[in-house]
Amino acid sequence: MMLLRRAASAAALLVTVLPVAVAAPAHAADHASACRPPASVPLDPEQARLADSRTSALVERAGFGDFVRRFPAALCSTRSPAEAERLLGSWGEALWQASVRRAQGQRPGGDLAAGDDRPLYWARLGMTAALARWQPDFSVDRAALRARFEDASRGLTANAFRAEPGVRRLFISGFDPFGLDAEIRRANPSGSAALQLNGRRVTLADGSPAEIRAVVLPVRYADFDAGIVERAFAPHLAAGPASADVITTVSQGYPGIFTLEDWAGRARSADPYPDNARALSGGTRERPVTAPGLGPGPEFIRTTLPADAVTAAVQTPYPVLLNTEVTEIPAGGTAPVDRADGPTPGSRAVAGGGGGYLSNEVAYRSNRLRAELAPHLPGGHLHTPVLTGLPTDTRMLTGPEFEANESAIAAEVRAVLEHAGVRR
Repeated sequence: MMLLRRAASAAALLVTVLPVAVAAPAHAADHASACRPPASVPLDPEQARLADSRTSALVERAGFGDFVRRFPAALCSTRSPAEAERLLGSWGEALWQASVRRAQGQRPGGDLAAGDDRPLYWARLGMTAALARWQPDFSVDRAALRARFEDASRGLTANAFRAEPGVRRLFISGFDPFGLDAEIRRANPSGSAALQLNGRRVTLADGSPAEIRAVVLPVRYADFDAGIVERAFAPHLAAGPASADVITTVSQGYPGIFTLEDWAGRARSADPYPDNARALSGGTRERPVTAPGLGPGPEFIRTTLPADAVTAAVQTPYPVLLNTEVTEIPAGGTAPVDRADGPTPGSRAVAGGGGGYLSNEVAYRSNRLRAELAPHLPGGHLHTPVLTGLPTDTRMLTGPEFEANESAIAAEVRAVLEHAGVRR
């Protein structure tokens, strides 16, 4: 599986609630403008991809065009930094809720499959590009406002569990699409699953009820450095009505299989593969690095999800395997060594079972925090199959095979959670 992991990692990285009638919050857009003309500012590498007309087509074909079109006028209606902060939060939450409702078939609009995660991604970027060009008549902390909008539009706010006795609480994370320089039409099945499952009541394998809450995280090192994983998971690991009973990070992994990762490593080692902002981690297989701001913890953290129960029960349409591999620098050594059965004592982490990229890091960060705040909770990481099936005609944004594969992966994520969430 080590060779499979390397090949798949390379391929994945290189290839890698509102009323129905309302598209976006109506407040603020009808006021007189308090803006100077939009600035001509350079967009970041992620926003710059909006120049490809297929990105706006994905937004329009989901019925999300009004979010992007009406957002600049809404920004121009604000009169103070506090108003702007409230507006960014409310529009972000509205975009998130609209995306969840659409993914779950509750918000009709457009001709894309309901579970498609790409409209949320590209609509968010269109709105952050508008924020970058916005020229208000007062001083603002633009970075803080973008962070407020990003958190809200990713499910980090206004997304708490319902306080219902006897209902298990499962908290998961997915990811944005990535590898977009190679194929801008890409989706991410982990993000699709998060949207389709957020807020859903499910029945676990033992017949007990559970509620799932989810977030969708960016594929950007800078956001991880700024603590987005900890902001997402900490409220659900502290004691109280928002606490989870199980946490699971989810990302896209290998072709044709699901894997439960036995080990998450502390290191970044994925260079030369960039993130969505074309940034590098600074770490390679030969010279792994530790992420800035990462709290204290062991070199490797082992999953506490019930892997045997999951792999024994869920095998279709994709096999679910436990991946025990890691890459380490052994104690006293200087060169990386691949291990099929987990790390050896005193070694330094190079890569967990999921490699040395952000899917490994989200598993490490979330479970390091879990071990600190709620060590009794089960937690771990699930890799989905690589989502395939895009039409060979690059003008076509979707197709039956692509949509069927995305739906099948999301359904199997749910099946895994229904077995992983059982009280033991």
